[in-house]
Amino acid sequence: MNSTIVIEYEDTIPALLNESREAFEFEARMAMAVKLYELGRLSSGRASKLAGCTRVDFLLNCAKMGVPSVNWDENEIDAEFSGAE
Repeated sequence: MNSTIVIEYEDTIPALLNESREAFEFEARMAMAVKLYELGRLSSGRASKLAGCTRVDFLLNCAKMGVPSVNWDENEIDAEFSGAE
């Protein structure tokens, strides 16, 4: 089952941002998904589905929005690259 959120906005906002309505709405969905991912509330896979794009596109958009696409601590980095030498 899927649910829907309705967010009201003035018709002039996309024009003020020099964007189409579709581009503005995609950016709004992406911003919500990126924030939930940044907070650790959603995985990148679930966040990409919420945003309506592929996981790769989602992760690339994270960087554009100033959010790291991965958030590893030092132990996770060491574990990931321990056999790379």
